[in-house]
Amino acid sequence: MSTTTHATGFPPLGGLTLARSAMDRGCERRNQPVLFDDIWGLDSTWVMLLDAGKTLVRDNKIVLLPSLGRRVPEKPVYLGRAVAGADVPEGTDIVLEDLTGITAEAKNDGEWLGLRDVATSLSPQDAGLFAEAAAISNWHAVHTHCPRCGTRTTVESGGWVRRCPADGSEHYPRTDPAIIVSVVDADDRLLLGNSASWPVGRYSTLAGFVEPGESLEAAVIRETEEESGIVVHSPQYLGSQPWPFPSSLMLGFTAVATGTETVPDGVEIRDVRWFTRAELAQGIESGEIQVAGGISIARALIEHWYGSALPEPLGGK
Repeated sequence: MSTTTHATGFPPLGGLTLARSAMDRGCERRNQPVLFDDIWGLDSTWVMLLDAGKTLVRDNKIVLLPSLGRRVPEKPVYLGRAVAGADVPEGTDIVLEDLTGITAEAKNDGEWLGLRDVATSLSPQDAGLFAEAAAISNWHAVHTHCPRCGTRTTVESGGWVRRCPADGSEHYPRTDPAIIVSVVDADDRLLLGNSASWPVGRYSTLAGFVEPGESLEAAVIRETEEESGIVVHSPQYLGSQPWPFPSSLMLGFTAVATGTETVPDGVEIRDVRWFTRAELAQGIESGEIQVAGGISIARALIEHWYGSALPEPLGGK
C-alpha cells in the first residue's frame, strides 16, 4: 500500500484509455462525394462492424473485415486512415458499418463486446477506433430528423454530416462537454461523492455538464458547490478523454476547497466524504469502498492525487 502523502512529481493525466489513437481521421477526404466509390473493394480498405454498441473482438483485437466482396453499407461512416505504427499497414482506410437493427453477421469471427468490456486491453488504434465508432453511431441513432422542421435528414461527408433536404441546413455530430474534478482541502484530503443512483459505498470524483455560455473553470466551481456544498478555487486542467456513453467529452480538473463542511444536494449526490490516502486505501482493500474503473478519467484523477495505482481489494472482493 502506498503511504505517499502528496502527489508531487506524479505526471498529469496522460495515456488515458479512450484518448489513445493511431488514426488520421481524414477530414479532408470525407468531403469527397465519390469517397466510398473510390476506396470500396480495394485491398487497403477494411470494415469495422458495430451492432448496438458492440463490435467483433478476437484475441484483444477488433476484427476488421475486407471490403472486397462485401456490399457497400447503406450508410457507411469513414473512420479514417491508419498512420505509421498502427496495427494495420499505414494508409489502410477503415469504414464503419453499423448493423444495429439489422440481422447481425455470424459470431464465429469473434465475440461481440462493448467498449467498456475491452477498452483497457485494446491497442491505441483499436481503442481510438472503438470510441470514435461508438460516438458517431450514437449520434446517428438519435439525430435522424432536422431539429428545425422535422424532415428526415440525409447522410453526407463520409457519414459526418446530416443534411435536411427541405431547408438545406447541415447538422454535425454532437459532443457534450462535461467537467470532472478532484477536489482537495488544505490537508490534501480528497473529496469523493456517492451518486444517488449507485450502491452505498461506491464513490467517485464530482462531475457535471458545462452549461451554455459557461467556461470550464466556472463549471468546475458551480458543479462542485451544487453537488457538495464545497466552494473551490484555482481549477487546474489535467487532461481529457471522450466518453461515448453516449456523447460526452470529459475534461479533468483538480481544484482547491476553501472549506470542509459538506452539504450533498440529496438529488444527484447521496453522500460526500473526505478521504486521506490511508483511509481510501483501507476502504478499498476492505471492500467498504469501491471507486471508478480503469477506463474512466475519474480513476485517473483519483490516482493522480493518490500518487500511484490504487490498491486492489483484499481477497479479490
